[in-house]
Amino acid sequence: MTEPRVTVDRDGHVLLIGLNRTDKRNAADWRMLQELALAYGVLQRDPELRAGLVFAHGDHFTGGLDLADVAPHIGPTGLDIVPEGGIDPWQVSGHDLTKPVVIAVQGICLTLGIELLLASEIAIAAESTTFAQIEVGRGILPFGGATIRFPRAVGWGNAMRWILTGDTFDAAEALRIGLVQEVVPDGAQYERALELAQRIAAQAPLAVQAALANAKVALREGDDAAAADLQPELVRLVQTEDSTVGMQAFLTRTAAHFTGR
Repeated sequence: MTEPRVTVDRDGHVLLIGLNRTDKRNAADWRMLQELALAYGVLQRDPELRAGLVFAHGDHFTGGLDLADVAPHIGPTGLDIVPEGGIDPWQVSGHDLTKPVVIAVQGICLTLGIELLLASEIAIAAESTTFAQIEVGRGILPFGGATIRFPRAVGWGNAMRWILTGDTFDAAEALRIGLVQEVVPDGAQYERALELAQRIAAQAPLAVQAALANAKVALREGDDAAAADLQPELVRLVQTEDSTVGMQAFLTRTAAHFTGR
């Protein structure tokens, strides 16, 4: 059988999602895009999964989009990569992912790879990683959310510096502008990202999802909309079993073991 373009494994409550087209520097063809969307669908639907870790097999995170393979799928209304049961990994269409994603990158990280970083919650980069948002040099624009999220994440000037030139930048610059949250020695990015994903998964999952959802409301609908949700969400959460578990753990100074109820 043909190897999957995206591997899917589990480590406790964390779903491990691995880009797996190493002979093409993990450039995303049509099949990889669909398999990635299906993996995100698994993360969304399974109540036992509390966080995702996206990483890449091989030396490189991604060489970007395999435009020759994907271009024939661009129709009159654009590109729809999400099969039934999937979720758009870039979250620019369809339903939002309600669970957090940590991402680990190495080697080259181009175009849609940067946009995956921007659509995730925490990004870890190996120190030799190089980045570039090169779409304008190919006659197209970034269409996976970079024009929306990049300026918001790193500031207008920092985003435009790299989006409008297509120039390459390194991990130190990615950390300086806030595109990634940590830079680690080469080879350590996966374990550090997994450590953080497991740390998230150990928290109360309903509370994690509520906090993430409220932050997304603030970004998309504004501060007032997010503020209006805070008290109702607090009331809902304090009635959960996990809230009782968390309070008991606080009072007894013991570790909390949450069930997501």
